[in-house]
Amino acid sequence: MKPTSSKALIILAFIAIYIIWGSTYLLNKIAVSELPPFFLASIRFFCASILLFIIAKASGKKIGITKKQFLNSLLVGFLFMVYGNGVFVWALKYVDSGFAALLASTQPLFVLLLMRLMDNKKMQKKSIIGITLGILGMYLLVSQRALVTDEGTLLGIFMIFTCVIGWSYASVYVSKADIPKNHLVSTGYQMLIASVLLAVLSVSFDETWISPLDWTKNVQISMFLLVIFGSIVAFTAFNYLLKEVSTEKVATSAYVNPVVALFLGWYVLNEQLTTQSLIAASILLIGVYFITSRKRR
Repeated sequence: MKPTSSKALIILAFIAIYIIWGSTYLLNKIAVSELPPFFLASIRFFCASILLFIIAKASGKKIGITKKQFLNSLLVGFLFMVYGNGVFVWALKYVDSGFAALLASTQPLFVLLLMRLMDNKKMQKKSIIGITLGILGMYLLVSQRALVTDEGTLLGIFMIFTCVIGWSYASVYVSKADIPKNHLVSTGYQMLIASVLLAVLSVSFDETWISPLDWTKNVQISMFLLVIFGSIVAFTAFNYLLKEVSTEKVATSAYVNPVVALFLGWYVLNEQLTTQSLIAASILLIGVYFITSRKRR
């Protein structure tokens, strides 16, 4: 692949994880209002995995997998999609989608800390400045919201933080793990494994499985967008970036996603967009600049 085309793919991949994943908070919130969370996530990832394998096979890619690659995909699929997404969607039953996106923006901090612990990598000055600005921006956003201190809300917030930590660990791990080299195949296995585990969870929690024919139009549209764009396009771009650029740069999506979520909430749900929110969003984006402009070692 030519350097120019590779650079263009990296830019497009960042656009995908920034914009598309920013919209999934809204889409998941719409879907989980009618569908059980683990059932929702299982159906989403199963449909996406089948489509990914079809695309890979049609493109002439080998879809075989070794035992080691399968075990790595099992771990990564669990952390990314079963826990990192399935449990996160469950938490949306108790936490506002915009606020959940803001909690997820702490991911780059956890990624850098894990890299420091696991790889003994020192943080560069630009990374520290970027993380600091990110936390400041997040605080400005969060400080506008009055937290409801009932048990459901507090549990949802706690579980979201555990999801972010799990996702962060998987991001660091997958960057050097032995998984299928083709990003379509790799993402397909992760999603297929996750869909089976999520189905088991759904049955274990005695969730009601609802036929797609009985879903409302809004839920059907949301699920379609989640499968095609949120799963296939964005997750494939995510796995591609983890192999092409530094993990902490990929983690900056957690800073941009809340900004996208806020604007979508304002546009779609008529939520109030304050001056403080705009200032906070600007600080978050400046933090992203500092992290992405650091020199890779």
